[in-house]
Amino acid sequence: MHDFPMWIGGQSVTTGGTYTLHLPYDGSPTATVAEGGREMFEQACVAAGNGAIAMGALSNSERSDLLFRVAALLKRDSNQLAELLTLETGKPIKEARVEAERGQQTLIASAIAARELAGEAIPIDGSPAGKGRMAMTIREPLGIIGAITPFNLPLNLALHKVGPALAAGNAVIHKPSELTPLTAIRLAQLFTEAGAPAGAYNVITGDGATIGQKLVSDSRVRMITFTGSVAVGKEIRANAGLKRVTLELGGNAGLIIDRDADMNLALERAIPGAFLYSGQICISIQRIYVHQDIASEFTKKFVAATEKLQIGHPLQEKTDIASLISEKEAERVVSWIDDAARHGAKILTGGKRTRATVTPAVLQDVPKSARMSCCEVFGPVVAINSFSNLEDAIHDVNDTPYGLQAGIFTRDLSRAFHAAKTLRVGGVMINDIPGFRADNMPYGGVKESGMGREGPSYAIEEMTESKLICWR
Repeated sequence: MHDFPMWIGGQSVTTGGTYTLHLPYDGSPTATVAEGGREMFEQACVAAGNGAIAMGALSNSERSDLLFRVAALLKRDSNQLAELLTLETGKPIKEARVEAERGQQTLIASAIAARELAGEAIPIDGSPAGKGRMAMTIREPLGIIGAITPFNLPLNLALHKVGPALAAGNAVIHKPSELTPLTAIRLAQLFTEAGAPAGAYNVITGDGATIGQKLVSDSRVRMITFTGSVAVGKEIRANAGLKRVTLELGGNAGLIIDRDADMNLALERAIPGAFLYSGQICISIQRIYVHQDIASEFTKKFVAATEKLQIGHPLQEKTDIASLISEKEAERVVSWIDDAARHGAKILTGGKRTRATVTPAVLQDVPKSARMSCCEVFGPVVAINSFSNLEDAIHDVNDTPYGLQAGIFTRDLSRAFHAAKTLRVGGVMINDIPGFRADNMPYGGVKESGMGREGPSYAIEEMTESKLICWR
């Protein structure tokens, strides 16, 4: 078990208080983490102010080169980072390796976006007042960005905020989930090793409510980028004042399997799409709507494939399912399964709890009155319902407060693009699962799934201001 200090102003910072992390799968202690508070936040703000000045003075190519260097260090230490991811989240080691690889790609995309950062020429003489003048815009950094990240993808979701922020010339104060701060601390060390200016990337650990409140209320912080719950996102939005805010607030992703779908492909993609990291992903499949002509066959094959998933210790190579983030969350997930059953759903397989592990559950004929039909379960549970009319399936996918991503499997392009136009979500995946995400694509939701877009080049737009320059 190792000690993990905070990282502020390019160096480690310890405090009098610490707390211990435990592996969710079996409760064994994994690390001791420094616990920050208001005084550490002030130190981080001063450091980030200096870091923002230094980052803003770098050219686009210099910021790009910095991010490429960090990506190389991430590749060098990918095995260590994957193990840290497993120890803090409890996700299977093979999933942690994928996240470490995706982190490299996010940094590379951020580095490329830094080189392409540009304003535009304005045709100002298109107005009579503009005769004899020329105009252009440039994009300038905001200053200090406050990043608040959740437990489920603590490395790659952090990089989706930190990479674009630094690419644009900002500095970052990062508040990772108190449950999963290890990779963020290690990442900050790598940024320093790569030559980032002191204060460019600061990680403050500890009580989320205290530090999060300071990030939102302090006028020196010019933007909050947050991934987490709807309740906290609404609170941030209500209290942010004139700060920029981007929010990614989760979902309960729906997948439509039409009658002409490639069933083998749909099954191959839907099993990991529903159960990767025990369903603790914002775009994890929660609801599947299958055409009645193929519903029986699809459901039978889906259940059989689900029951083949290997449950075990997250550091074992063969493990597919390890645990949720805590026993409390596992208890909640089981209670939602029981709630669906009380409302008339059939439990076809799974739903049994041991400590923080819940066996992958498949439910059938889940009514709209059940919580998992309209809320985010964030666990290894999927509901399969049948439909006869595509319009009904689209309506049911839309009939939720959320709208992050959705998917449809069909060989009929007209039906596919009709669904794509009609589904009220931030992204539609045709012949793929809602959980597909390439790290350079625009990503974000509508309705209660949030506001703003991630993906490095799109996030940079959120993290910069346009300045007009006009001359006679």
